[in-house]
Amino acid sequence: MNARDHTDPATAPVVISSRADAVAEPEPTSVRPEPVEGLTNTSAAASTSSARTEVRAAGVSRHHESARAQVAGGATYIDDIPEVRGTLHAAPVCSPVAHGKLRGMDAKAALAMPGVRGVFSAVHIPGDPMLAAFAHDEPVFATDTVQFLGQVVALVVADDVMTARRAARLVTLDIEPLPAVINVHEAHAQKSYVLPPVHVKRGDAAAALKRAPHTLQGQFEVGGQEHFYLEGQVAYVLPLEQNQWWVYTSTQHPGEVQHWVSHALGLANHAVTVECRRMGGGFGGKETQAGHLAVWAAIAANQLKCPVKLRLDRDDDFMITGKRHPFAYHYRAGFDDSGLLCGLELEMLANCGFSADLSGPVADRAIFHADNAYFLEDVAIASYRCKTNTQSHTAFRGFGGPQGVIVIERILSDIARRLGLDPLDVRLRNLYSDEPTTGALRQAQGGRGKSVRAEPVEALAQRNVTHYQMPVEDNILEPLMTALAQTSHYRERRDQIAAWNAKSPIIKKGMALTPVKFGISFTATLFNQAGALVHVYTDGSVQVNHGGTEMGQGLNTKVAAIVADELGVPFEQVMSTAADTSKVPNASATAASSGTDLNGRAAQFAARHVRDNLAAFVSGLDGCGAGAVRFEAGQVITPKTTRAFNDVAHAAYANRIQLWSDGFYRTPKIHYDKTTMQGRPFYYFAYGAAVTEVAIDTLTGESRVLKVDILHDVGRSINPAIDIGQIEGGFVQGMGWLTTEQLVWNDKGYLQTHAPSTYKIPATGDIPEHFKIDLWPEPNREDNVHGSKAVGEPPFMLAISVFEALRDAVAQAGGQPEGMNAPGTAEEVLRAVG
Repeated sequence: MNARDHTDPATAPVVISSRADAVAEPEPTSVRPEPVEGLTNTSAAASTSSARTEVRAAGVSRHHESARAQVAGGATYIDDIPEVRGTLHAAPVCSPVAHGKLRGMDAKAALAMPGVRGVFSAVHIPGDPMLAAFAHDEPVFATDTVQFLGQVVALVVADDVMTARRAARLVTLDIEPLPAVINVHEAHAQKSYVLPPVHVKRGDAAAALKRAPHTLQGQFEVGGQEHFYLEGQVAYVLPLEQNQWWVYTSTQHPGEVQHWVSHALGLANHAVTVECRRMGGGFGGKETQAGHLAVWAAIAANQLKCPVKLRLDRDDDFMITGKRHPFAYHYRAGFDDSGLLCGLELEMLANCGFSADLSGPVADRAIFHADNAYFLEDVAIASYRCKTNTQSHTAFRGFGGPQGVIVIERILSDIARRLGLDPLDVRLRNLYSDEPTTGALRQAQGGRGKSVRAEPVEALAQRNVTHYQMPVEDNILEPLMTALAQTSHYRERRDQIAAWNAKSPIIKKGMALTPVKFGISFTATLFNQAGALVHVYTDGSVQVNHGGTEMGQGLNTKVAAIVADELGVPFEQVMSTAADTSKVPNASATAASSGTDLNGRAAQFAARHVRDNLAAFVSGLDGCGAGAVRFEAGQVITPKTTRAFNDVAHAAYANRIQLWSDGFYRTPKIHYDKTTMQGRPFYYFAYGAAVTEVAIDTLTGESRVLKVDILHDVGRSINPAIDIGQIEGGFVQGMGWLTTEQLVWNDKGYLQTHAPSTYKIPATGDIPEHFKIDLWPEPNREDNVHGSKAVGEPPFMLAISVFEALRDAVAQAGGQPEGMNAPGTAEEVLRAVG
């Protein structure tokens, strides 16, 4: 039995028979169905006499299922859907101040404009005036108080979008300004938090720091990041009969949009159907915050009894929606002469904006990934979820992981510079391993001496358990990093860079190799479940629907390949359809890099049910066990004969065999106590490493990424082309976060970088000419679908090698890399060079 056929007994769905155990099934006792006219049989002898090569859909590089339609302009996004007659358009009325008392609103000038149909605010909400977010701390529309500059107070609805936008700017708000908290340090000083602080400890960090031969301390800030999806936030809400609603929305979480809209309208969930065929990018920005637009549009549609579309322009999208959480850190680390960490005290200040949104789990994941790839024996982490008068920050690729990883990588680089060691050696020295802990060694030695090694014994703790008590059982980082160092010629290139810098007074080069260990699963255990439907039609074509959403990452392409292999049909015979809450209910968000893990496995189980129905049918025809029936290359093969899959589907229908089924999957093994922050929140870890070489101009601070080499762990790839594309895209997006993408709020809370003219994402000219990606050749050691691993988020953190390479170049120039914040803009590099 191979990995893809094995399922956890606790989570395996009930099936008629599985491929592995079908040989033990009794022969069918019912009367054999009569063959259907036209069913083609091929003799077993003929079948075995001809060479047959099984064609697999998974494990092969193939185009994204919508690629041709997208290139030809034939792929439909929300704003492309033909509008129903009578559709109106909406635009938001936003607060012009960051904090104040809302005393009134004057909409007379807007309502006087030709084509304006109405202005709607909190008084028009038939249900709960608060959004159905878990913290219940965010109003649908601002009521008595505005809490950030850009907060939506009302909605103007007109015959066309431009009229609505012009009218929205004519609405005047009477606001009494109040003091605004913009800076995360000010919020922390005032104990202004959206959620209570969280503390995680292991061992005695203070005592370890006192024992440490060396210590360093510092502070550091990393900025947020705008999602900058190509398709902006948009929703199109249509009233149906009997107070039912159909919502088209660009969202990563149709189920949550359904819940939010029904909650605001005072309806049961079943009255609202949400559909999303695809998004033009999401990156986490459409996990919760797409729900706002759907709710706003639904409230207007409910008042006017007609369809309403709301599409934000880019400036409003910037000003209204949340970003990646900016973080500030204070730390103190102890280490020995080899660079081994002895103790760490770390304080994290997360800028959450004005409401909680997803800040709790984002900040939790930052804690979980503060170790990255390294064992922290004595550690104390304090996490503060700070409330500021800015946009409510939200999910973004990595979901707090990057903000945890970057600080430990910074610390290890600084330790290496302090000791005059190669940073790679310091990183390798601190990796998780099966070696005993220093505490275990002290215990074995009766507290005497720290440099003498003791043989590990079973009773002693080893360096393979995280600070949240999850064993690291699938660790491949040491061989992976060593292999990358060899194939990228890391050691030789460091010598070459040193020689270059000795001769170049202005252009200085730097290089860094950094790893990633990223946990895969939702940390909220209840979200680790998925459902799917698979339909086989009488012509043998297959349709699959699941709870995941397609945002360009190739989820539907991978799921179709999984279903094709389960049924033994060509990839082209399977079609994935739009996410739809009326088909798969209560689906989790497509997030946490788990879209394929969850939905792919659920779809596989659904296809397996149908396959087993067909196997039982065919085995009855041919007098064999169901386990002897094989589905390969579009054919159904028994010891007696071979039939075309299409013919078998038609015959099965004629004999009243069920040709559709559902599938359900829940991730096994995971458990997590949120009160203690301990357990196994992740099913497995995805690993990778990157080597980046950069050059900086010490006169201007400008920088360029010269070379990138990546070795990344995707398990047994379902689609190598798509996985490599995700690695490329994740790395470049992370590079933007740490180099050019700077969010700047002024002291009034106004986001000054709110358009492409001032907010700079990487362009094609920023991609290094040498950009080499290799995949680690080993399947997932856990029982995941196809032996694969998640790939959406982990590569983002490989770009931390860019920032560390910039800091290395600053050090080579005689600057102060210890004081450098992210992003490493030209101004920041120049300041650090001094």
